[in-house]
Amino acid sequence: MNAIAMAILAAALYAINTPLSKILLGEIGSSMLAGLLYLGTGIGMLGIWLPSKKSKERNLTKKDLPYTVGMVVLDIAAPIFMMMGLQSTTAANASLLNNFEIVATSVIALLVFHEKIGKKLWVAIVLISIASILLSIEGEESFQFSSGSILVLLACVSWGLENNCTRMISNSNPQEIVVIKGLGAGIGAILIAVITGESFPDLHIAIIAMLLGFASYGLSVFFYVYAQRYLGAARTSAYYALSPFIGAGLSFIIFSELPSMMYIIALAVMVVGAVLAANTD
Repeated sequence: MNAIAMAILAAALYAINTPLSKILLGEIGSSMLAGLLYLGTGIGMLGIWLPSKKSKERNLTKKDLPYTVGMVVLDIAAPIFMMMGLQSTTAANASLLNNFEIVATSVIALLVFHEKIGKKLWVAIVLISIASILLSIEGEESFQFSSGSILVLLACVSWGLENNCTRMISNSNPQEIVVIKGLGAGIGAILIAVITGESFPDLHIAIIAMLLGFASYGLSVFFYVYAQRYLGAARTSAYYALSPFIGAGLSFIIFSELPSMMYIIALAVMVVGAVLAANTD
């Protein structure tokens, strides 16, 4: 498959997660859904990884354990926040707010790992933050912040921390990393769901949730990694930046929503910020 096609496919697969998860939340509790999404990722990617275990990719070692544990814990928290947020905000809002993960990842990398942030990325961070604030306002006259949007932003911060943990083990086999992410976060979130009294859904609903997780988390990462090997980080990120906008478009179609003026303004600001972020060196 063409590398550009793989990058766009990765973006599209990730984009379907938000609107389809919104639908599934009518049948499944937020923690249970988060767990099933990641469990489907882990099981699906395990099936891809096991036949290729003899590859020359570097495997994780004991030195990677702290970052691996951090990655899994944050991958338990992030999707739970996201699903809770989706219950009280629109799928279109949540899709665009996913761009805040760029801000969280970059700022954490600056503060913790002292990575340099160029002028373009600083402008992108400011624009995406402004757009996220606009999207989080509940009612254009009240200027109260939506609890759902705040939870989605918490998910983005958690994923930003997780991205930096994953960065520290990124030289290892990407398939092994995704399998550990999926199984660890999936089992952890399901345990939390059981402890908090959420019930297991019907088998066909659980299978649908796991298949969605495998496609939107597992295969998305799989295609992203391989696209990155041919296109490089910058060009792959540029194509992957389409994902939140694909998700927003799908949400409007699926739920027959019409965007508000505030949403249109935030969308315009977000597009500029995402383009700048995707084209930083």
